Amino acid sequence: MLLDKDSGIPYCPTPAYFLGGFDIYDREETLGTELETYNLEDPKDRIELIEKYCLNRHKNLSYRHKFVLLKSLENALLDKKFDFNKLLEDDPEEYSSLPSGWNEMKNPKAFFEEILRLASEKWKSDLAKASIEDPSTW
Repeated sequence: MLLDKDSGIPYCPTPAYFLGGFDIYDREETLGTELETYNLEDPKDRIELIEKYCLNRHKNLSYRHKFVLLKSLENALLDKKFDFNKLLEDDPEEYSSLPSGWNEMKNPKAFFEEILRLASEKWKSDLAKASIEDPSTW
């Protein structure tokens, strides 16, 4: 089983892992203000957001961790019942929050499809390396 490199517990990511770079909890005046300058519905802004705040955050993951992380997203995108809107809802019980208005994104699934596309391009060699291995040996 693949383990989280920091905690040593099994690494079982979900698509929500891709949102961590957008978490403005306790950073509303800094990161929150910066993220609010972007238009989520603008394709250029969306690409910049994903590359700068999402994929760069995961650049130090091993090729195996990237593979498992992307597989979790791919599986969610293939699941017709998966609710991407739910990932963007504010939960007052959690110590995290997304920028204002993100829960009103017109097509959250398209946002995650763009993450998959960009990550697949950026991590191409890592994903190819992992794909020739047997994940059960990790």
